[in-house]
Amino acid sequence: MLISLLNLDMKKIAFLSSSGGTNFKSFLDAQVRGELQGVEICCLVTDKAMCGAAELAREHKIKVYFYDPKLLSKEAFQQSILDTLDFFEVDLVVLGGFGRILSPEIVEKYPDKILNIHPSLLPKHGGMFGNNIHQSVLDSGDVETGMTIHVVDEGVDTGKILLQKSVSVEPGDTVDSLKQKVQALEKEWYPKVVEEMLKD
Repeated sequence: MLISLLNLDMKKIAFLSSSGGTNFKSFLDAQVRGELQGVEICCLVTDKAMCGAAELAREHKIKVYFYDPKLLSKEAFQQSILDTLDFFEVDLVVLGGFGRILSPEIVEKYPDKILNIHPSLLPKHGGMFGNNIHQSVLDSGDVETGMTIHVVDEGVDTGKILLQKSVSVEPGDTVDSLKQKVQALEKEWYPKVVEEMLKD
């Protein structure tokens, strides 16, 4: 009975990812360190069955829900995600390298409860994905870059900014070196912001 009562107090997050799982792993690592207490990662939703995040979830016995956008209509794909979030009654939706834009229906159902992380100092280099962002930073001649954690709205990378952290762009930096610098910031700060959000 005690275990059941404790579980009722757990905050539940769903993680959405299409990528290698760097951000997802940062949440798993945070829990190992004793952070994100009272938080359950109840599922991982992905559009790529064999991506790194999905493999990590399976290793840690976290339920993986794969929805194939090649087999489902756009509407059915988005509805499948919404049904999964509703099934788990999640308190927060966390995006980390998810390669799809969420439908207005999902955003409306979870207002101010969907977070995303972007590897630049928005609004600069918004609307891009992956290594294209770091290449754009280099091409622009920016002297700094960083990461932005923001609320997801119906636009693309236009939601309320919760936190930004920056690093210098040094002569000789490459896409890979910038990516490593930014990922270090993401790993440190994304779990902290989510933990703070769930305290409210």
